[in-house]
Amino acid sequence: MSKFLLPIALVILLGLAVIPAVAQQTGTPTPTPIPRPAPTQTATDGRSGLLLYFGALPQGSTGVVQIDGEGLESARLRFLSRLVDFYPADGGLYALVPIGLDVTPRQYPLTVSLLYADGSRTTIDTTVEVTLGGFARQAFDVAPDRAYLTAPEIERNEYARLQSIFVNATRSRLWDGRGFQVPLSSEITSPFGSFRTLNQNTQTRHTGWDFRAAVGTPIQASARGEVAYAGPLDIRGNVVVVDHGFGVFSAYAHFSEIHVTAGQTVEHGQIIGMSGNTGRSNGPHLHWEINVNGEWVDSLAFTEMWLP
Repeated sequence: MSKFLLPIALVILLGLAVIPAVAQQTGTPTPTPIPRPAPTQTATDGRSGLLLYFGALPQGSTGVVQIDGEGLESARLRFLSRLVDFYPADGGLYALVPIGLDVTPRQYPLTVSLLYADGSRTTIDTTVEVTLGGFARQAFDVAPDRAYLTAPEIERNEYARLQSIFVNATRSRLWDGRGFQVPLSSEITSPFGSFRTLNQNTQTRHTGWDFRAAVGTPIQASARGEVAYAGPLDIRGNVVVVDHGFGVFSAYAHFSEIHVTAGQTVEHGQIIGMSGNTGRSNGPHLHWEINVNGEWVDSLAFTEMWLP
C-alpha cells in the first residue's frame, strides 16, 4: 500500500511487461468502458449456450461469462476451485471470472452447472487459458515508526479480515449503467500486481494502483454500491470498502477522513473520504483496489472492460 518512491523508469520489469502509459500521465482520465464485444468462445448443452467474452486471461484480470437459454432457473460455474453464481442482467445470466495474481499460466477447466424450470440439470464444460500478467518488481523502505507493519502476520491478518468482508457480497447487482470509474484524476505512482520488497527483507504484492494525492484530496466512489466497511486497518490505514454486488468490491486506503458509514448506499462519483497518509504508507497518496469473488484484480483494467 505504500507509495512507490523510485521513479517509474527505474522499475525492473518482468519479461516484456510494461507499465501502462496511463501510469506516466498527470490528470489521469476516467477510462471509457468498451461496448459489448462479440463472444470469443461458445459451448452448449443442446438447450443453452455458454458465451465467453474474452480470450486468454492474464493473471490479475477478469472475464465475463454468459448463459443464454430458455427455461433456465439458475446457473453456477466452477473455476479454479471457486463456485460463482450467475446474476441476471440485460435479459441474460452473467458471471464474473477473476484470475488471481499467482495463478500458474496454463489451461484450466471451467464447468457451468445449469438448473432448468422443469427440474432437469445439466452441465457445460470448456477451458480458459491463463497467461502471465507481466508484473513489475519494486523495492523501498518503510519508515522506522511504521516498520512493524511489514510483519507477515500483520498482512495475513489484514487479508483474512478483508476476506471475511468479501464473502458477504450482496447477491444482486448494485452498480448502475455507468459502470466503474477511477476515483480521482491524478498521476499514478505505483502499478497493480508488483512484487515488492519492503526494508530489504519482506516480500509482498501490490493489490491495487497508487495515485498521487495530497492530504485532503476528495476521493470518489468508483461505482454505486453499499459501504461494507469504513474504519481503520493496520496496513491500509483508514479505509472504505464498497460492496457493488455479485462479488465485486472496491477499496480506498490511507484516508485522512472518512465521510461514509457501514451500510450506507453510495452513488457513482460520490465523495466518500479524503486522501491521507495513514497505515503502511510513506507519503500522502490513494491506494485503490478491486476484489472480484475473492481475488484481487487490476482495478484500472476493470473500469475499462464491458460489464452487463
